[in-house]
Amino acid sequence: MSNVVSYELIDNIGVITIDNPPVNALSHALRKGLQDAITAGQTDASEALVVICAGRTFIAGADITEFGKPPQSPSLPDLLTTIESSRKLVVAAIHGTALGGGFETALACNYRCAVSDAKVGLPEVKLGILPGAGGTQRVPRIAGVKAALEMITSGNPIGAVQASAMNLIDEVVVGNDLKSSAITYAKDLVASGAPLKRVRDITIDPSTIEPGFFEGYRKKLAARARGQIAPDRIVSCVEGAVNLPMDKGLELERALFAECVQSPQSQAMRHVFFAEREATKIKGLPADTPVRDIKHVAIIGGGTMGGGIAMCFANVGIPVTMLEISDEALERGMNIIRKNYSITVKKGKMDEAEMVQRLNLIDGTTSYEDLSNVDLVIEAVFENPDIKKEVFAKLDAVCKPGAILASNTSYQNVDDIASATKRPQDVLGMHFFSPANVMKLLEVVRGEKTADDVLATAMKIGKKIGKVCALSRVCYGFIGNRMLGGYGRQAHMLLLDGATPAQVDAAAEEFGMAMGPLAMSDLAGLDVGYKARQAREAQGEVMDPVTHCIGSALVEGGRLGQKSGAGYYKYDPQTRARISDPEVEALIREQAEKLGVKQREISNEEIVARLFYPLINEGALILEEGIAQRPSDIDVVYVYGYAFPSAKGGPMYFADQVGLKEVYDTILRFQKELGPDYWQPAPLLEKLAKEGSSFAAWAKSQG
Repeated sequence: MSNVVSYELIDNIGVITIDNPPVNALSHALRKGLQDAITAGQTDASEALVVICAGRTFIAGADITEFGKPPQSPSLPDLLTTIESSRKLVVAAIHGTALGGGFETALACNYRCAVSDAKVGLPEVKLGILPGAGGTQRVPRIAGVKAALEMITSGNPIGAVQASAMNLIDEVVVGNDLKSSAITYAKDLVASGAPLKRVRDITIDPSTIEPGFFEGYRKKLAARARGQIAPDRIVSCVEGAVNLPMDKGLELERALFAECVQSPQSQAMRHVFFAEREATKIKGLPADTPVRDIKHVAIIGGGTMGGGIAMCFANVGIPVTMLEISDEALERGMNIIRKNYSITVKKGKMDEAEMVQRLNLIDGTTSYEDLSNVDLVIEAVFENPDIKKEVFAKLDAVCKPGAILASNTSYQNVDDIASATKRPQDVLGMHFFSPANVMKLLEVVRGEKTADDVLATAMKIGKKIGKVCALSRVCYGFIGNRMLGGYGRQAHMLLLDGATPAQVDAAAEEFGMAMGPLAMSDLAGLDVGYKARQAREAQGEVMDPVTHCIGSALVEGGRLGQKSGAGYYKYDPQTRARISDPEVEALIREQAEKLGVKQREISNEEIVARLFYPLINEGALILEEGIAQRPSDIDVVYVYGYAFPSAKGGPMYFADQVGLKEVYDTILRFQKELGPDYWQPAPLLEKLAKEGSSFAAWAKSQG
């Protein structure tokens, strides 16, 4: 039929095979070839048609190379109309993943069969858009309104067994020969006189929907999605599936799809999508750089971080040995892991057998000698450079040649740590974010002497364990934590200048942050930062008391955050709801008075600029120094590691949208009004602002 779609008649079944590697993306050639095959199958000797894909997956979604280009006929909706209009049964045979337009293609077929480990989903909301080829109309007609809303507004794929329970899959086939199974299934359907089951013929009784249901769901999404428009529009589409005929519902879906595609939010989220993929490419490192085989991993430290890292590897079937200083500490660490897995089981996201299987992949030891044959060691001990060097010297003595030695340090100098070994070429940073078994970001830190194959291996293994990897060079705090300093500092300074904790956090959350900086500090524990400052002072570092006076006063008054029931806020002991506390506001006024700061009214616009412009400015310095490869890598770090709203695209993308001249001029204004100590524009920001340029244009000029 075409170079990506073939057709063959096997007995009484027409088999349409799609082969568009690597993921059978819905390119123009695929759409045209599939439409031609469906049309041809109407007039031959076949009694039913099977749509199946070669390679590792069913149609995994849109062809990203066509993003932003004028559409070519047939469009996906046109193709699906052709499938749904077939006079013969059409069966989709699914393996791998059927996502987005791929799943919408399957939904347009009369029946769907799938292997048990296949997954289906509609992830468009993660790009700030909604399914545009009937997904919002067909899923609720098949699976019900509540299930459809949960699936489409989360964007998360579901397994074939769960999809079968929701009636989205008609048959879960056994065995590895999907083609034979699908042909047999199609033959059985023909022999039994199965009807031409079309989703468009299903109607939803509006009386089955509780009054106010859709409005309530919108409110729930508004709290979860913080200003994103796509989830709200998805609710409107599903509401249309209830109240409108299919064709009218499809018209509504297309109109709202077009609105979302053209929105700044979707453009920002698509930027993040491409930035995530670009971040895996290391400049100067050939794509075919050999990697080392990682068959067994060791983790030094069994605390919350070490245990979470161990889970990351066990989750993908890699055995882990966890080392602790004592049997008691080891048992505590294993209990943390068991508890985490048990929570997942209780949520229904894992069964008991799978939990046992993963736990069996993690063993413990108190002896470094037991690490002699591991391929990768990740140190996750206290942030003390002397302790870390001691650990690496021990590893250097016992680990086999070629073993990779990684530090999970958040701040420390990886080159100094590597100097404790005789193999600095095998040392790098792998900075996980807490909780490591949940957070997606992995900062891979390249030391001065880190070997290319070590770097390539770290990026590959990071992807294998489900992390989004971004490369950083060595500096204090690397990309993310180095930039975070200005954000936290200004949150504190805003309080001294007259804002309340609730006002600062509300402005950040309205901007799109899941949690404001002060509420986040309470959640993490104010004593964590307090102890870190003490440790840095003990190492001879001079700390600025002004930027930490409120936090220090709270800790010294016994207010450690949520865990003590009080920090910047009071917390309800039952619900943990935060409550503004007049005592804290009085403490802030007292500290301001001591420092001679005259408090004033502060607008939300000033709060947003003072919180986020320091990120941008520090990001410009990081680019200039070569710590980050490109501005979009910084965006990836902040979206996946610090919950910067993806609908804003990351701090550097956001800066380009605001305009670098506006950012630069505002920083100069703050320098004049607030003092020069923390408001010195980065040279790169100044240069680009005066040229009328952008970070994106600068990145393009760098190659």
